[in-house]
Amino acid sequence: MSLTAHSTVIRRLVVSPGPATVEREPVVASAAGISAVLRAFGRPPSQLPVRTVVYIGGTAPEPGLPTEHEGFTVRTAASPGRALSRAHQELHDGTADFALVAGFGEPHPDTITVYAVRRAAEAVADDDHIVGVLDFAGTTDPDATPPVRPLRYGGRHTDPDTHRLVMWSGKGDKDEARVRGELLPMLGGLHVEAFPSLPTALPCGAAPGPVRGAVVTVARLSATAVHKAGTVTVRSPRPVALLFPGQGSQHAAMALGLYRREPVFTAAMDAVLSHMGDEGRLIREDWLTTGRPLVPVDEAARAQPLLFAVDYALGRTVLSWGVRPAALLGHSAGELVAATLAGVVSLSDAAAMMLARVRAAERIPAGGMLAVAATEAQLRPYLGADVAIAAVNAEQQVMLAGSAGPLAETERRLRGDGYTAVAVPATVPFHSPAMAPAAGELEELYGSIRFREPALPLYSGYTGELMRPEEALSPRFWARQVTDPVYFKQALESLLAVEDTLLVEAGPRQILTAFARRHRAVRMGASAAVALLPARPGTREADRQSVLKAAARLWTEGHDLDPVALSRLWTWSDEADQAGGSYGPKPRLLTPALSS
Repeated sequence: MSLTAHSTVIRRLVVSPGPATVEREPVVASAAGISAVLRAFGRPPSQLPVRTVVYIGGTAPEPGLPTEHEGFTVRTAASPGRALSRAHQELHDGTADFALVAGFGEPHPDTITVYAVRRAAEAVADDDHIVGVLDFAGTTDPDATPPVRPLRYGGRHTDPDTHRLVMWSGKGDKDEARVRGELLPMLGGLHVEAFPSLPTALPCGAAPGPVRGAVVTVARLSATAVHKAGTVTVRSPRPVALLFPGQGSQHAAMALGLYRREPVFTAAMDAVLSHMGDEGRLIREDWLTTGRPLVPVDEAARAQPLLFAVDYALGRTVLSWGVRPAALLGHSAGELVAATLAGVVSLSDAAAMMLARVRAAERIPAGGMLAVAATEAQLRPYLGADVAIAAVNAEQQVMLAGSAGPLAETERRLRGDGYTAVAVPATVPFHSPAMAPAAGELEELYGSIRFREPALPLYSGYTGELMRPEEALSPRFWARQVTDPVYFKQALESLLAVEDTLLVEAGPRQILTAFARRHRAVRMGASAAVALLPARPGTREADRQSVLKAAARLWTEGHDLDPVALSRLWTWSDEADQAGGSYGPKPRLLTPALSS
């Protein structure tokens, strides 16, 4: 099924507001009743998504019922069925991100049935517990509450030639040897068709021990791989920080091996692209094509929105394994991904911000970016006109940006003086003064976005420090990112100064991993860096194999991963609808100017 066209119920609860008495009064839609709905699931309203809407259906509302309560929009309908239908429509129109639908007087006069409703793709991407899918085709009466059907998404995939992860542990060396001794005969005598169904982690049902091993293998090589594998004894795992790359990391078909073969990744990709409307549909078609794309992947209009989707989907995949990052850090456009996962901005608003960013950039004269093996101080004599320091990524790794002509002249001078300079796959001079008109346009557009303070430690490449609340809430801060330089080196320094960390790059090409490995904390082994995707474009199986190896590293680091979530990488498939997919209406645009 196409998740982007459906809404799911993630919680459903019957509440009885007011004091517990033998005979309760019938409930009416009042301000007090709305407060009860907002708190029905045990979360304070401050933890609800910014664009949460309360939909009231049932008894006539109390006179003077507000259209906004505790900062949230309130809408009324004649019945719970109509309220659910309106919530579904507005979720997919982009008016709301989260719906609390309250049937006052349902199922009894003194109770309220509260549904928490989300777009299906986002609920799966966030790994929500899903009660079911609202089936509006299942009833012809608009006042009737639509049935909630089980979610049917994807199916079993049991190819023994597909790589999978096998993890095991023991309480000590002898216990690990015992577990491995039980595993090896199992692998040796197992029919290859049953290999994908073997438990992910052994021993089953027991708490993981500190002596751990893991292999990524196929059926015919599994016994040999497990026999030869080494083990690691872990004490306390280093916390995880997720890194999100920006433009320059993109390549054709990046991460395609995970699409329709990992449910959270697939749903997250579809969720992001659905918020981009018709443009998202075209981006998806170019991403999936085996021929010539409509727009080259190195164009900002393709590279940045697609990278945002891939980075975000990879981040969601890691979270679904049970990993809770201690910090987030994005490079350039990757900072918007980090901010979305940190709760600063909703996914729908982030998608609109990304489209606004590339549309504004399209009106800037052609330019580019240049990676130079030099220090910032060494490059200052070469700056001029609109050529500027665009990023300081690592020791002896700086990027310049500017308009095409001046940048080409700067490249000629650098090469003449013996510097190594490599053109970055970009056609827009991001992080240079040439982008000033775009920054002014974006600041005005971003003024309509509702930002929040980060819920997770979020490091900014634009300040080189932990992002402050006033920065996260500032439209100007986000708009200036197209003109201001990225100080990734300093931001990474600030992050690693807090504690030894396992850095996990959620994006293609391993560029940030390479930068991180130059840091002294990583070189000395106090911290470490691992990438989810391969360093170079390859096969779809190589994508899955790389992700599994990263998961194995997290396991041997000492993180207790969700074995069921991991197993979906080799047991789940959704091969239907390869060329199609419904992305619904156009995205909610920030102003009419963006629709041109």
